[in-house]
Amino acid sequence: MKLKVVILSLSVFAYTGFTAQNIQNNPGSNHGNKFEQLGSILPTPNIYRTASGAPGHGYWQNRADYNITAYLDEDKRNLKGSETVTYYNNSPDELDYIWLQLDENEHSSIKNAGYDNSSILRSSTTAQQLKVTELPVKDNGYGVTLEKVADASGNPLKYTVNKTMMRIDLPKTLKKGEKFIFKVDWNYNIGNRMKMGGRGGYENFPEDGNDLYTMTQWYPRMCVYSDFQGWQNHQFTGRGEFALVFGNYKVSMNVPADHIVGGTGECKNYDQVLNSDQLSRYRKAENASEPIEIVTLDEAKKAEKNHSKQRKTWIFEANDVRDFAWTSSRKFIWDGMRVTIPENNNKVMAMSFYPKEAYGLYRKFSTKAVAHTIKTYSEFTIPYPYPVAQSVEAANGMEYPMICFNFGRTEKDGTYSEGTKNGMIGVIIHEVGHNFFPMIINSDERQWAWMDEGLNTFTEYLTEEKWDNKFPSKRGPAWTIVDYMKLPKDQLEPIMSNSENIVQYGPNAYSKPATGLNILRETIMGRELFDKAFKTYAKRWAFKHPEPADLFRTMEDASGEDLDWFWRGWFYGTDPVDIAIDKVTVATPNLETNPKAAEEIKYQVDKPLVNSFEDLSKIRNREDKNITFYVDKDKEAQDFYYRYDRGQEKVSTKEYVSKVDATLPLDAKDKENFKNITAYQIDFLNKGGLVMPIILEFTFEDGSKLYDKSSAQIWRLNEQKVSKTYYFDKKLKSIQLDPMRETADIDTTNNLWTSNGSGGETSKFQLFKQKQEGAPARGSSNGKINPMQAAGKS
Repeated sequence: MKLKVVILSLSVFAYTGFTAQNIQNNPGSNHGNKFEQLGSILPTPNIYRTASGAPGHGYWQNRADYNITAYLDEDKRNLKGSETVTYYNNSPDELDYIWLQLDENEHSSIKNAGYDNSSILRSSTTAQQLKVTELPVKDNGYGVTLEKVADASGNPLKYTVNKTMMRIDLPKTLKKGEKFIFKVDWNYNIGNRMKMGGRGGYENFPEDGNDLYTMTQWYPRMCVYSDFQGWQNHQFTGRGEFALVFGNYKVSMNVPADHIVGGTGECKNYDQVLNSDQLSRYRKAENASEPIEIVTLDEAKKAEKNHSKQRKTWIFEANDVRDFAWTSSRKFIWDGMRVTIPENNNKVMAMSFYPKEAYGLYRKFSTKAVAHTIKTYSEFTIPYPYPVAQSVEAANGMEYPMICFNFGRTEKDGTYSEGTKNGMIGVIIHEVGHNFFPMIINSDERQWAWMDEGLNTFTEYLTEEKWDNKFPSKRGPAWTIVDYMKLPKDQLEPIMSNSENIVQYGPNAYSKPATGLNILRETIMGRELFDKAFKTYAKRWAFKHPEPADLFRTMEDASGEDLDWFWRGWFYGTDPVDIAIDKVTVATPNLETNPKAAEEIKYQVDKPLVNSFEDLSKIRNREDKNITFYVDKDKEAQDFYYRYDRGQEKVSTKEYVSKVDATLPLDAKDKENFKNITAYQIDFLNKGGLVMPIILEFTFEDGSKLYDKSSAQIWRLNEQKVSKTYYFDKKLKSIQLDPMRETADIDTTNNLWTSNGSGGETSKFQLFKQKQEGAPARGSSNGKINPMQAAGKS
């Protein structure tokens, strides 16, 4: 769901923060924490999910097929439905009951999830907002009314409704490989989503007296039963989105005859519901490279004036999808064009539905943005597999398989602001992009909002960048997350937090994970390694149920990069990035260094190398009559030192003399080569706590520049402070840390050093030539007399 809608909800809801587990292995030290492996923080690999991040050989997932009929009563604003569900148990477990979601109960005053929130007395309010508190709470008339729950033969099934969840007790155990067919009849009153909020409902247009319906979470839907959680039956509070199973859908929607319907999948009876002109235009659009109006602006305006009492049934089918949503209104203009996905040669109908209020924007941009999105996402993840991709203008933002709802209306005179245009394009890209995350790569949104919103927002950013190089993306670039990262710790929670327990939902679920992935791509891993790993994750988990560890492990497995430090800091922690240039020490070489004469060192030969303390094992081994030591059996092994260690060889204790090599003065050529050398030791402090690469821009007095990047691993032995020394043959004017603001550093005031700042004169360091002699071999005595030599033995 788009960020704008979520932000609006923050004015209503407040949540208690949740701290995810981030084990510190060595909390009292300046190292040994940030670069340790995640270890037990991640779930143990098994036959279902491997240590590489791929599905295991025992991976399974259940399935649900739906056959649904729906009746939209526009006068009563009521939806009546009947569904037959075929549920397949592919798990190794025997099931005694199954769980379904009744999401519409969230709109009920008495059947909702009951997640209360703190409330305060406002200093002012309006008469429309003021309501007398009613206790006990009265039924507002919304929520699902169940008319029948029965098996395939019509026999009633025992069921229990717990707020937004329904448990059906099975008449007999559902074993592995078996299926269960059941039927549900229901109805509910459709809410005004512009007043009540939420994802589905109707919007009324007072000027022409028409409604625009977005039918979402509108039918009882199967919960996910998985290897990692069992039943995902967490209550629906309105925020945490959905965990759903894949299946095939056949859906028939009976609506007023002058309505136009768009839905998940392909319509199977356009020849029955469209007039001949509209059907002809649709056939033409199927092969068009530019959007063609299938229902024109003039036709939509005419339809607004006449409310037909006749009815039509639209039939849609969709295979291998996790959900089904639809829209219906007589206000719709409808355009479409054909898009070919190069990676799989899939020919997709890209289409848009929109009221006249959005014509000036949607006619220009919507369908083209749909086409651009599915093509670009296909490059970065997997080829788009479905036959349809649709955008519906409904003054909101929400996603479903093959269809999504977005905003983008002009002023009454047809003009629009640049912000409205960019916001519309951004939300279309975002919501269409959700076809990949989580509609295909099917993560659990109820638990991990970031796996849906964060991954999608990151890929949205890549797609916006390829739409227009000047596109003002607000989520993805590192610098855009800084204000959030600056917040006090009591206003933050780790990305690895449950959806319901996040205070700053937009930054936490959307922006921070998207920014982290972009930093991985651009700054830490590089595009080639990242893109390969990200595509591998998408391919491995397409049409499956991934968890966070599956992403983390795959990114490392496919790239050869150890990223546990990054997941630990960015996803499990709340520390910000704040790397500071603490001090710069400047030095030039002393070219007139006097040579050092060879030095004499006095020493005595080494004493026997036996331990000064006899440990318990040695004593017991010596007393054990069953042990015979090798050197006692083999006389050839009893060399000089065997006897020396036992006091059987005597060595003089006189002093010997050894010499350390002399150094040579610099010659004229060396002095000329090194006369302009300046050394710079840069001391860095990790003030924020989150380790990141150190990226430097060096600007020299002659105006030239050099760049250097040290990997984040530079902090591995000291997570608080490190130093880097450089030798340049010209003088520096300035050193800029993180010049492109690519690490999300929250304080850039400590990122610059200039030569005309504090520091005073430079110091000197000694520079000399060493005699060209080979290095001593490992284990040699380096010129000293050993005990054998002193004793005259060999």
